[in-house]
Amino acid sequence: MIAFNSSPRILERVAALPRYATATAAPSAEMVYLASNESPFEPLPSVRQAVIAGSARLNRYPEMHSGALRGVLAERLGVAPDRVVVGTGSAGILQQVFAAFAQEGDSVVYPWRSFEAYPILIGASGATGVAVPLGARGELDLAGMRAAIDTSTKAVLLCLPNNPTGTIPSRSEVAEFVAAVPGHVLVVIDEAYLEFVGPGSGVDALRLLTRHDNVCVVRTFSKAYGLAGLRIGYAVSSSRIADALRRVFLPFGVTALAQAAACASLDARSELDARVDAIVRERERVSLALRGHGWPVPESHANFVWLAVPETAEAVGEALRDRGVIARVFPGDGVRLTIGTPEMNDHALAALTEMRER
Repeated sequence: MIAFNSSPRILERVAALPRYATATAAPSAEMVYLASNESPFEPLPSVRQAVIAGSARLNRYPEMHSGALRGVLAERLGVAPDRVVVGTGSAGILQQVFAAFAQEGDSVVYPWRSFEAYPILIGASGATGVAVPLGARGELDLAGMRAAIDTSTKAVLLCLPNNPTGTIPSRSEVAEFVAAVPGHVLVVIDEAYLEFVGPGSGVDALRLLTRHDNVCVVRTFSKAYGLAGLRIGYAVSSSRIADALRRVFLPFGVTALAQAAACASLDARSELDARVDAIVRERERVSLALRGHGWPVPESHANFVWLAVPETAEAVGEALRDRGVIARVFPGDGVRLTIGTPEMNDHALAALTEMRER
């Protein structure tokens, strides 16, 4: 007999997933929002024009696998187009990775604290996440991650630079780690903040691709390119892995407007580089000022700085909010402050300085 008062049963693994949390929205326009690692700059005129022009064809489906964009990316990256996959931001690409390579009974090793979506996406696939704590300075514990790999491991995640701490291992350390990972384990290198990494500090993940068939590099247009609202990113890997990612792709998931904006952004790289340089200069200014007032701030290679205040994270976040600044608070770990315009950063610095002087 059918029980009409019953309801669909949610999978236990889904009910147990942590929720992706964001900072509370600003209650007024006067608040300085520095919580989501967005670009503080409006879209470039050429990018905006590409989106406007593309809006005339909203009645048509977008190109299924972003062929034109993949072609441009492949040429610039020096790889074959079939090795490039375009998806709905780096998070969308990661969802494809786990859908294609992990299931119940498998495990995925990742650093923690790191990108908040990792345990959610891993758990949604049915796999078990194995979180390896960061080192004392907020750095990835590569030795610990290597030791965590066992026979159940199907993938390992590296967030370079790490979100939210901004730290990054040396090129040689990453190369040694990747070489030590068994060939059947997929090494996913998440480079969402690649453009903000200073000269000589990068990992050269694309070179690792030429040496190891089990590497997948994931990048996004959300941060440096300022296209967070359009949700577009890409992965570069072997043609075999790329094909698997396309098989689990949401049909027509990447909009035509996002594809057009990404192509226009690549054409305007020099303008975007100038914006990145401005963010990096501000990052260094803010970091120096915070350290000068006693705040524990590790060297950042991203578009944010990390306040390593595990015991007082929530109190610091609340005090910032009371002073008109919204930062991203990770209770028990610290506070992440996105780098904005000089005016926005000055507001945040004044608030943090006042806290130290009280």
